[in-house]
Amino acid sequence: MTRQLHLNAFLMNTGHHEASWRLPESDPHAHVRLEHYVGLARTAERGTFDSLFLADGPQLWNSVGQRPSGALEPLTLLTALATATRHIGLIATASTSYNSPYNLARKFASLDIISGGRAGWNIVTTAGADAARNFGLAAEPAHAERYARAAEFLDVALKLWDSWEDDVVVADKAAGVWGDAAKIHPPRHRGTYFSVEGALNVPRTPQGYPLLVQAGSSEDGKRFAARYAEAVFTAQQTLQDAQAFYADLKSRTAAAGRDPDGLKVLPGIVPVVGSTEAEARAAERVLEEHIVHRHGVAHLEGLLRLPPDTLELDAPLPSDLPPESAIEGAKSRYTLVVELARRERLTVRQLIGRLGGGRGHLTFAGTPEQVADAIETWFTRGAADGFNIMPAVLPSGLDAFVDHVVPVLRARGLLRTEYGPRQTLRERYGLPRPANQYTAGAPALV
Repeated sequence: MTRQLHLNAFLMNTGHHEASWRLPESDPHAHVRLEHYVGLARTAERGTFDSLFLADGPQLWNSVGQRPSGALEPLTLLTALATATRHIGLIATASTSYNSPYNLARKFASLDIISGGRAGWNIVTTAGADAARNFGLAAEPAHAERYARAAEFLDVALKLWDSWEDDVVVADKAAGVWGDAAKIHPPRHRGTYFSVEGALNVPRTPQGYPLLVQAGSSEDGKRFAARYAEAVFTAQQTLQDAQAFYADLKSRTAAAGRDPDGLKVLPGIVPVVGSTEAEARAAERVLEEHIVHRHGVAHLEGLLRLPPDTLELDAPLPSDLPPESAIEGAKSRYTLVVELARRERLTVRQLIGRLGGGRGHLTFAGTPEQVADAIETWFTRGAADGFNIMPAVLPSGLDAFVDHVVPVLRARGLLRTEYGPRQTLRERYGLPRPANQYTAGAPALV
């Protein structure tokens, strides 16, 4: 079979551009309206996307003066979307820093069962002091400690998802035996961060466990991805950087004893589609003109760990910024932003304009053919297994991509024309259903 793209729709309220809510057609309340997300999910399914994805964090995002802030809890929202769709995968972000393994494993197992095997977990460690203070901590845990906790968290979750063998349920009414207790395996886990005794109170799911997704690109993040991840959402600005990241992560995955093809790399792209290149660039300019720069300055100062009122709009970034090693928050995003500003010699105003659409992800304005060309180039030249599609404006940006770019990709043989037989999300990503670690003959998880 010819290798084909994996496409994920990254859905964010009125769109990924920070000024999208200010456009006349945008609904400022869309982020809390179920019908908004149902429409987006059905559009992505019409475009035969593999999956859709919701970001999340346990704190209030942004300044409420800047853009729609806050979000519906993603597992709750995705459970509703599971009943409104048939095929598309449903990936929720959830933090290993501010959850417990038992409760979160149960929630994802429930979503996988309700959706018929379409659940995915975007595993995050959650940077930022604001989130830490919401959970009684004075400051965010150190970067390395967050990833150590994440590794143990995931090991416990895997034990919980495997705590029921697939054939526990006997349902022998005559004998009065509902299930075989010998096929229940309590984890009895005692570790550095967690102590979890009993088996999960949800049966093993259609997928065994959800598709495991990760988005950190720091050294700790890449080590974690090589060990666990089955899909990685990433951000690169150039083909060369994307190729280097792709090769590095595939090599690390092989070194961890895993098949590199079992990990799919999906860079983010913010497509602005027009019938002509001029039309697309005009739409991009309209969005940039609606940016409120004081919000962008404040956000950039926070990302770069600078005191307020440090940055000047028409000056470059300061030359004495700290190295990535001194950053305990979003390390890889810090480096991406600094390198973008230095490489292209951007002023703070220009940098805010570049970040306004995708927060460091690749932005691309052009015709459907030009957008398809960019996607095909990265896909065929060792930079991507697919893409995290991040429309600048929703719903219109997703409509434009599905109606105009998807047909071009299909005509080139890069994207399926229909879903075919019903599949789990793992099967759609070309992954097998994992063996239960407690079943005789199955390899134990480390």
